[in-house]
Order: sequence, then C-alpha cells, then structure tokens
Amino acid sequence: MDVKILYDNEAKYGFKGAWGFSCLVGGELLFDTGGDVNMLLFNMHRFNVNLSNIKVVFLSHQHGDHVGGIQVLRKLGKVKVFIPKSFSRNFKRILASYSNVTLIEVDEAVAISKCIYTTGELGSFIKEQSVFVATNTGLTVITGCSHPGLLNILRKVSNFGEVCGVLGGFHGFHQLEALRGIKLIVPCHCTIYKEEILKLYPKSSLRCSAGCTIEI
Repeated sequence: MDVKILYDNEAKYGFKGAWGFSCLVGGELLFDTGGDVNMLLFNMHRFNVNLSNIKVVFLSHQHGDHVGGIQVLRKLGKVKVFIPKSFSRNFKRILASYSNVTLIEVDEAVAISKCIYTTGELGSFIKEQSVFVATNTGLTVITGCSHPGLLNILRKVSNFGEVCGVLGGFHGFHQLEALRGIKLIVPCHCTIYKEEILKLYPKSSLRCSAGCTIEI
C-alpha cells in the first residue's frame, strides 16, 4: 500500500507546500485536508488522484491546518467521514450539511476498512485520533500532529500488534530513542526535531514533503 503526501510544509518541485498536513492512504482514504482546499486540489491534480476512488475522509483533530480544506468534500462522491467525538457541534453541523457524507463519530479504536483502523480519540486537552494500517510486516501509524504524545499513540497501537512504521506530524516529541527498531520513520509537518530524527536514523527515516509517495 502506498501513502501519497498531498499537503505538507515542504514540497517537491511541481507541488505546493504550506503549513498543514494531508495524505492519501491506499487511494481510498483521505487523511486530513490541509489548510487550504485550492492547494490540496492542486497537489491532488499533480498526483493525478482519482477523486471518485476516495471512499473515506479521516480527520485527526479540529485544527485549521488539518481541516481547512474540508470543502474538498464537494468534489467527492459518497464518503464516510470519521471524526473524533469531541469535535465541535458547529463543525459537525457543517459536515452533516454535505449530502454525500455519512458522519461517523469515534471515541474508541474501530476498523475503518479491512486493514485500516483508527486508534480512537486520544489525549485530554487536545483530543486527536490517528490511523494505523496492518501490513505484511506489522502496523504502520499515521498521525496528524500527535498532540496526545507520539509515545502514547505508539503504545496504544502496540496493543494491536508490532509497530513497524510511523508517519506524520510528531509535534514536540523528543524521546527519539523510542523510535529505535521502527523500520520506517517519516517525520512530517509540525515535527520540531525532524532534522535530528533524520540524522539519528538515516537508514530507516525518510524526508516528508508534498509530492512524495511512501510505500508502507
């Protein structure tokens, strides 16, 4: 399965970058929508993404750099939208106003599809959900900003199997030794210690940018 980075602070040539995050998981799951719908659609077009193939929209948390491009829903067919239960009533009303949306509020870990799962709502001050994908080599975690703490997210997912990969925004995560043994490490977006991670794990880490395709 591949993950296409659609929106990130950095961008490859021919793509646009801005503060925010979005990726396409396996062609059918849109993880977050970045901060601006026009930039998201531009990068989708550059990737030749078939919008009609997207069946699930997964929103990690209600910050503008992750849900600001939500108007992309107007371009999609019928989709299930997974959100943490703690999202505001107003935002839930906005989502419910789209006739093509089936809204699913999440508090516990549940299956999204055959091999993709949500961790459920984690954290206290800023609540957030992450995705984990079952692959032949283990579980790969995809995070938005890791506000509940990346270590807490990894511990949660490890209850379901061995974590072999982690991709997304790590925020202020600094217990870098905890990543030792993980075969794929892709620090994106808000990761404060991105350069340190890339230097410490040169064989297992990859630089993230809009326009990248990562095999998991």
